[in-house]
Amino acid sequence: EDHSARYDIINADIPRIPCDIDILNKVMNGGVARKTLNLLGGGVNIGKSLSLCHLACDYALSGYKVVYFSLEMSETEIAKRLDANLLDVDINTLRGMARPEWDTRIARLQKRAKGNIIIKEYPTAAANVTHFRNLMEELKIKKKFVPDVIFVDYLNICSCARFKLGNGMNSYTYVKGIAEELRGLAKQFNVPLWTATQVNREGAKSSDMEMTDTSESFGLPQTADLFFALIETEELAEAGNLMVKQLKNRGNDTTKNRKFLIGVNKSKMKFFDVDNPNNNLVGAK
Repeated sequence: EDHSARYDIINADIPRIPCDIDILNKVMNGGVARKTLNLLGGGVNIGKSLSLCHLACDYALSGYKVVYFSLEMSETEIAKRLDANLLDVDINTLRGMARPEWDTRIARLQKRAKGNIIIKEYPTAAANVTHFRNLMEELKIKKKFVPDVIFVDYLNICSCARFKLGNGMNSYTYVKGIAEELRGLAKQFNVPLWTATQVNREGAKSSDMEMTDTSESFGLPQTADLFFALIETEELAEAGNLMVKQLKNRGNDTTKNRKFLIGVNKSKMKFFDVDNPNNNLVGAK
């Protein structure tokens, strides 16, 4: 009986937020969807925080308001990574840069940056969605700041608002609880939420990660709307590339462009598209 309304809904534009990496937009149907939990998985030093920082910078440059919650690194360290990306300089040259050069680069940035980023640091394992929600309500009241995108760096070192560790609480339930709460936060504020997770030892060594390589809780990929695995081998690192594998994508067919390459400049905390034929192959393996 409601076929007419359903037709309009099906053909309506779904609000998505694109990024500057074409292949990511392609697999996400034009950009990341609002009200979703989006997950990056990988081993230690693979580039998970780099990925989050690059996306945060790109969204801010495009005019979006970003809030970045860090439970691992300090606000200063996150800000340095964002500075390197936005100013297009090696992160190791920020300290010692001449003041005139700094001022010149900042002036150029101010002309093209349309959005902004607020960084908030919390102690590891001491913050949960209640803390995040309270800060966003405070920003709304005091600064008229309502975020378009949320970043949480990273999920496994958040605390859970509903459950407490100990007394028989298992990691599956606890980590799944954190994921569910973050997804609820994304829905409440009508934003995409990006976060990251570590993989287990087998996944960290693998050149072809699977969803089962997720550490601590398989409930995490079950809850996420989008799950990208970040894979680096010696050959990829020498070429300045990362392999991205779609492990889960509720918004698109994961058999299309299941694996693809992105370029990475770790010194400038940047990603970029690479000219690789595999990125254009339907069902590339």
